[in-house]
Amino acid sequence: MKKDSIVGLAVIVAALGYFVDIYDLLLFTIVREPSLRGIHVAESMMLQASTRIINFQMVGLLIGGILWGVLGDRKGRLSVLFGSILLYSAANFITGFIQTTEQYAWARFVAGLGLAGELGAGITLVSELLPKEKRGVGTSLVAGIGLSGAVAAYFTYHFTQDWRLCYKIGGALGLVLLFLRIKVAESGMYSSTKTKGVSRGNFMLFFNNRRRFRKYMLAILIGLPTWYVIGILINLSNRFHTALNGDALLDSGRAIMFGYVGISLGDITVGLVSQWLKSRKKALFIFYGLTLVGIILYFSPYNNSQTSMYAISGYLGFATGFWAIFVTMGAEQFGTNIRATAATTIPNMVRGALVLLNLLFIDLFQKNFGWPIVKAGIVTGILVMVIATLAAYFTEETFHKDLDYIEE
Repeated sequence: MKKDSIVGLAVIVAALGYFVDIYDLLLFTIVREPSLRGIHVAESMMLQASTRIINFQMVGLLIGGILWGVLGDRKGRLSVLFGSILLYSAANFITGFIQTTEQYAWARFVAGLGLAGELGAGITLVSELLPKEKRGVGTSLVAGIGLSGAVAAYFTYHFTQDWRLCYKIGGALGLVLLFLRIKVAESGMYSSTKTKGVSRGNFMLFFNNRRRFRKYMLAILIGLPTWYVIGILINLSNRFHTALNGDALLDSGRAIMFGYVGISLGDITVGLVSQWLKSRKKALFIFYGLTLVGIILYFSPYNNSQTSMYAISGYLGFATGFWAIFVTMGAEQFGTNIRATAATTIPNMVRGALVLLNLLFIDLFQKNFGWPIVKAGIVTGILVMVIATLAAYFTEETFHKDLDYIEE
């Protein structure tokens, strides 16, 4: 098979892997209320139960990110692409049969473990196969195509109206993807590390050197705005809409669908902007600015109807569509022997940070301080944007960086 064909197949398979990843991650948010009613959760316990389940899923992503990242550097990128999708598929089939909140939470935890390896391994493989002049576009295509999985999740539920079937379909998609990966080639950069006698997949390398630890922490913090927008503003758009306008009829699943259409377009756009500016950081700051405008619009008097909430959700999705550049920057920061560990753990650390954001937003600001949901949302957003902007300012530019090196 020609090199261009190998690279093209890797991009397609990585994109489809992320498609399945996002399908599952957003499916719970879309079917949250009907599925909880289906297992007889009381209306008064909906928020508590759904927060517990999503937190289990995010913790699974956090732990799985470390496990799959280490495996990706020790056993190869393809081992992660095969193993993670098998675990995910099994967990999704199991989710289709759960009967209690506890079973639901643990099934989502296992699904999180499985999904944790998808994006990082795919981005690492594509980054190492593509020349540096094209890897920003390649990884943006992976994320842009992959994020349309949220749209697929919305319409799958919309047409079936069966949340259990939706989970089973997700499991079947994973098994189909497994067969597509058979012809994908391993990264040449990774294969060369086997003959160099270097430590591969050593997670402690991020912590035993001050410069690496600083780069690692900054790489995580720059991604926080995405999950603040997805996990709080768009996920709870129905509750915010009620607080802002007194209308309890908003469909948060539809807001999520519009948000992810925006994210998908944003991820492709940010890659092109990065290529045009020859800079990852400049593109990131432009999208931070767009995100800030979106947050202001979200809490402004302009957000006064269901239509405006859906439109602003779509715009916020586009503005936070820097996920591809964020993950690419994480992969580019580190050497080949720990690159998969970095690229897999960094996005999952950000996803796992949603647990901390929920603690801040719900437990501290709303329960302990007694703030209304709107005030808690605004203050959480201010903190997230300040932290992310400072982290981006101190992050290294990686657009022209040669990735063929190792960490000692």
